[in-house]
Amino acid sequence: MAGSPTTTHCPYCSLQCGMTLTPREQGAGTVLEVTGARFPTNRGGLCEKGRSAAELLGHPDRLTTPLVRDVRDEPFRAATWDEALRRIADGLTVAQERHGPDAAGLFGGGGMTNEKAYQAGKFVRVALRSASVDYNGRFCMSSAAAAATKAFGVDRGMPFPLSDIARADTVLLVGSNPADVMPPAMRWFAAGRERGATHLVVDPRHTATAAAADVHLQPVPGTDLALANGLLHLAVKHRLVDTAYVAGRTTGWPAVKRALRQYWPDRVERITGVPVAVMERAVRLLAESRATMILSGRGAEQHAKGSDTALAWINLALALGLPGRPYSGWATMTGQGNGQGGREHGQKADQLPGYRMLADPAARAHVAGVWGVDPDELPQPGVSAYEMLDGLGTDGGVRALLVMASNVAVSAPRAAHVRERLRSLDFLAVSDLFLSETAELADVVLPTTQWAEEDGTMTNLEGRVLRRRRVTDAPEGVRSDLAVLADLARRLGRGEPFDDDPRAVFDELRRASAGGKADYAGITWERIEAEQGVFWPCRSEDDAGTPRLFRDAFPTPDGRARFHVVHHRDAAETPDDEYPYRLTTGRSRAHYQSGTQTRRTKALLDAEPEPAVDIHPDLAARLGVAEGGDLELRTRRARARMRARLTTTIRPDTVFAPFHWSGEQTINDLTNPALDPASRMPEFKVCAVALEAARTADPPSLRSPEREDPSG
Repeated sequence: MAGSPTTTHCPYCSLQCGMTLTPREQGAGTVLEVTGARFPTNRGGLCEKGRSAAELLGHPDRLTTPLVRDVRDEPFRAATWDEALRRIADGLTVAQERHGPDAAGLFGGGGMTNEKAYQAGKFVRVALRSASVDYNGRFCMSSAAAAATKAFGVDRGMPFPLSDIARADTVLLVGSNPADVMPPAMRWFAAGRERGATHLVVDPRHTATAAAADVHLQPVPGTDLALANGLLHLAVKHRLVDTAYVAGRTTGWPAVKRALRQYWPDRVERITGVPVAVMERAVRLLAESRATMILSGRGAEQHAKGSDTALAWINLALALGLPGRPYSGWATMTGQGNGQGGREHGQKADQLPGYRMLADPAARAHVAGVWGVDPDELPQPGVSAYEMLDGLGTDGGVRALLVMASNVAVSAPRAAHVRERLRSLDFLAVSDLFLSETAELADVVLPTTQWAEEDGTMTNLEGRVLRRRRVTDAPEGVRSDLAVLADLARRLGRGEPFDDDPRAVFDELRRASAGGKADYAGITWERIEAEQGVFWPCRSEDDAGTPRLFRDAFPTPDGRARFHVVHHRDAAETPDDEYPYRLTTGRSRAHYQSGTQTRRTKALLDAEPEPAVDIHPDLAARLGVAEGGDLELRTRRARARMRARLTTTIRPDTVFAPFHWSGEQTINDLTNPALDPASRMPEFKVCAVALEAARTADPPSLRSPEREDPSG
């Protein structure tokens, strides 16, 4: 006997594909059958992760009772909710009494609903009166967000619907591999190719996305900025710049044009490894097309110069007259499920709801009025995600931390160092579905509801606000993060402004965002239901929302977009005699983020039971590494060991490893925490690495090499 089907959204990436969950009797129990729904982003399609998502709802590893430790490093024991929350409230209070208000903090996640992200930022600033809040989206979208804000006056990952990709005549993807990480999105690329569209890909690897493209530009990792400037130099040389658009809709072009003189084709080829002939072909395809899109991804942005790199590609888009034109423009492919909404409503260290800035007196006054507090009570901006983690347990740093929806013990750069900082805390509490690597280090662990057990809203990569619906009851003993934050606020004596009902929190979020750049004031749950989501900004219930931005003007003081002079600089680490190769990292098709969920999903683990390092056969031969053999990777921070996968899809001077595993395979132990000065994005995508064939008898070493990392 089947129950009634419920349409909701996938818990994984920012496509937020529509799916239908239908209860089916199976044996003595009931399971949820997952099928794709005809939502605008996926039109019924789902990837492997989406199809298997419901398996985790009844997983035997699921946390269903709070866990506490009586002594650090001793085993957990089950506890009541009252005891667990009391311990957290006491831990936060003691830290603040001893070390000041900023000694208590919260680290959030880009997978949390809009309501949870909003409540997290409010909790830290109102209940704790602390500046110490940030989230793992800082490791994902921050460089593109900083660049878009500088250039356009607003950050919405895609300023047009995903379906517009099918209508573009030419599409350039830079450091983005949707064929593996967002497979349902590829139907729009395929539809474009069926119309005769031309696709180009910039990536150091010949990915599945690059294999489907017409042109593949394969640069040295970390040189995307030089490539963008080189293409723009050629556009100027061949008189391909849209001078009328530049004059009428932008400012700052003369300075950029002068700076481009440094990027003559032969020099850019030497820097990037991309042949001049390939650059010439690419720029003509982009400039001579009726409708052109430039889509950026983490490969270009997760660098210590990531925001400048994004600006370089935006410069190219502006010079060609793309943003605001039909089926044209620059966009960035947001990664996490609520990566867009998660960064709009206050869990970033410098932001308030609606993309208001915490340092702005008018913004503080508006939001404080909604919260019912004095604006002077709100703290000033705190430090960014890695800076918070790097300072844990130190004088002036956070001493008591609450982590929600994030597994920083695996996902943070220089992760082994971050684990040490977590161990140094006076108090650590973690709210999660499973006992993640971060939760294993905690003093208190709280079991939280999963995606299908709660109501709320999400904002996908297009800026479309949509409904996540409760389909099934949570196991007995599990609570939502909204309830946790409201209860903790009450225990801290600040419970009056906090609600645990998601709809009530969303309505408050609407008021707090009203008048901001990310204005949700006109978005109601009823409208979302009726319209398959509503695009922000939506300033009143009579406002239709804004699927496409920049048609007539940009949200800057003069209505014009801004060019910015940006220059190539080397990666924070470049190969040398001791570390002669480059390591780059990213996602694999079967797994997601730190792997806490996907490594517990049978179908996904069967598809990819262990990680592998992609290495070119020529490099493998020089190292004496065979297919499937163990390869040891060593950087200035740590070592890791993985199986070698020989492939010609990678450059001979570079190796690629996925970041979804822990233990000896935690690739983020090796990555460089050098930070972008604007976005505070760590340099995940490139560092210098030494490689050698690992002898079977050698035990894997996670100890950091004696040589210290000069950046951190």
